[in-house]
Amino acid sequence: MKLIKNLPNAVTCCNLLAGAAAVMMASEGHFLYALLLIIAGAVFDFLDGLTARALKVQSPIGKELDSLADCITFGLAPSVMLMQTIRLQTEASNYAWGWWSAVALLMAAFSALRLAKFNTDERQTSSFIGLATPANALFWASLIAAFPSLPSLAQWIPCAMIALMLLSCWLLVAELPFFSLKFKSLCWADNKVRYIFLIGAILLIVLAAILGHIWAAGAIIIIWYVVANLAAQL
Repeated sequence: MKLIKNLPNAVTCCNLLAGAAAVMMASEGHFLYALLLIIAGAVFDFLDGLTARALKVQSPIGKELDSLADCITFGLAPSVMLMQTIRLQTEASNYAWGWWSAVALLMAAFSALRLAKFNTDERQTSSFIGLATPANALFWASLIAAFPSLPSLAQWIPCAMIALMLLSCWLLVAELPFFSLKFKSLCWADNKVRYIFLIGAILLIVLAAILGHIWAAGAIIIIWYVVANLAAQL
């Protein structure tokens, strides 16, 4: 019985281990492996909650452990990927402000803040307030894995990446509603936005595969997710 009770926590620890391995891969510049580990962490993150509900063994410890694991997998790992990308880009272009790459770690701090807000906000039971950390992590990990060596055409590339990172930090904690993919029924009327998003996501995956940028599909889908949410508010 004790083993069954701790099964969801064991799954959560798999999420944490995947995130820790992603940090290690990112620090060594193995961005595709880091992306795959973040995706694995997301799968474990989904399964731990599913397991806890199925076994009816949800606990406060499990909730806190889940957030700690998410801080690593969806906060620190993509931040280190971005930091390394900016550092490598500035070195390749002989641009003398590679130390700015450390600014990317701000995303880890905002991800932790986002998770803390989620744990204490009773409004986020069936939807989200602010961009969820797994979505933000998937965007950055997919973008960086798809384009690991950006062309050194201009010094503005690191600046643009930092500006985009600051935007994503704001989205993490912004008081903006984001729909979740939790279906209470299969009715079109109740889930129109979700169905439209999923259909669009499938088409984008196919398009990315045709264009030969399948690893960029995650980043494109998250952009589509943000656009779909903004359109739903109009």
